[in-house]
Amino acid sequence: MKMLKSTLAVVTVTALAAFGVTGAANAGATLDAIQKKGFVQCGVSDGLPGFSVPDSTGKITGIDADVCRAVAAAVFGDATKVKFSQLNAKERFTALQSGEIDILSRNTTWTSSRDAGMGLVFTGVTYYDGIGFLVNNKLGVKSAKELDGATICIQAGTTTELNVSDYFRSNGLKYTPITFDTSDESAKSLEGGRCDVLTSDQSQLYAQRSKLAKPDDYIVLPEVISKEPLGPVVRKGDEDWFSIVRWTLFAMLNAEEAKITSKNVEAEAKSTKNPDVARMLGADGTYGKDLKLPKDWVVQIVKQVGNYGEVFERNLGEGTPLKIKRGQNALWNAGGIQYAPPIR
Repeated sequence: MKMLKSTLAVVTVTALAAFGVTGAANAGATLDAIQKKGFVQCGVSDGLPGFSVPDSTGKITGIDADVCRAVAAAVFGDATKVKFSQLNAKERFTALQSGEIDILSRNTTWTSSRDAGMGLVFTGVTYYDGIGFLVNNKLGVKSAKELDGATICIQAGTTTELNVSDYFRSNGLKYTPITFDTSDESAKSLEGGRCDVLTSDQSQLYAQRSKLAKPDDYIVLPEVISKEPLGPVVRKGDEDWFSIVRWTLFAMLNAEEAKITSKNVEAEAKSTKNPDVARMLGADGTYGKDLKLPKDWVVQIVKQVGNYGEVFERNLGEGTPLKIKRGQNALWNAGGIQYAPPIR
């Protein structure tokens, strides 16, 4: 009996370790490894405009990519010390679990099963989204409730599959799903007439529409059928790394709220008389120390990458081909729900 108990104990510990649930023993291990190799390895999408997509020079651009640059700026004082792994939806979690990447910042929905059952943990919400539908104007529909009998293109390995099934069943509608491994394949099938509808997070629909040959021929229907909070993910068990990634996003939000931008951050760090701003920018106290970061970590994030509002507008805003309004992603004091705890 004692031998059996010992064997079970070993198996249990091994299983927990496989999922990264090793508590304080692993605290700081990710940061140590990153500092040793000299860069952050970031998992992003395989090409989603506004979130993570190569530009004409091959540089990965987008809000998800910029979150990783902000983490690199906090850790190294250099936002360029990041490398990107482009992953499809099926590959993303395995890449993080295996240690191939340090952070997954890939338009990924925060759900209970992903947060509690995969050895992973979400660090916050970069973008509040919801599933919608993109159709050709020729289809002649104005509402998702008119899609009975439609053929729908869906990306495999996403929350979209289940949410669309729930929506159609609850509304007494029928549909035929066609699944694809990548969002580009789904969009090309819509454009080629293989399906009537493309469904995904609304942000992805706007992004994919911008890549079509005739984007004005397509509309995003008004219905939003789910909650899709998108955010960065790290392995469970390393609280130090979790806190760094989480507070990087909080720093960007706090900077926007305090009207600290990439243009004025250095001047504010030297001359501010606002105690909250002084703490945030390292002019008062040593609040980076708890995160194992330099005192000017927020200054480096904002100077090199921008505050949250700057990053949003540069990649997704109304001055971009996507023309997405802030909506829920505005700050809490500007009609949205983005909110960050204080640095103090």
